[in-house]
Amino acid sequence: MTFQDDQPIFLQLAQQLEDGILSGAYPEESQVPSITEYSVTYKINPATALKGINQLVDAGLLYKKRGVGMFVAKGAQEQLRNKRRECFYHDYIEAAVREAKNLGLTATELAEMMKRGFENVD
Repeated sequence: MTFQDDQPIFLQLAQQLEDGILSGAYPEESQVPSITEYSVTYKINPATALKGINQLVDAGLLYKKRGVGMFVAKGAQEQLRNKRRECFYHDYIEAAVREAKNLGLTATELAEMMKRGFENVD
């Protein structure tokens, strides 16, 4: 993972873990890498790694087994999927509908464009 300058590292780390949970790379009840592993692998401050992981603990996506490590919570994948669907709606669908209305497109025409996108875009 290479970190970008446009977002704090701890947020990027949390995002990477979310992506891993969502993709199934970290299944529910599986252990995620430790704070030390993250800090050594990515050459970041352990406090930064802890801050990213704590975000997921606070969200209920990870939980700590004392003396063992951090684990993916039951239902984490579905919780993330629902969260990202809502974000997708607010970030993309609302904007697309606004622009469609500005262009005078009907709901049917917009739906046809979406269908065409599903067929043509990889």
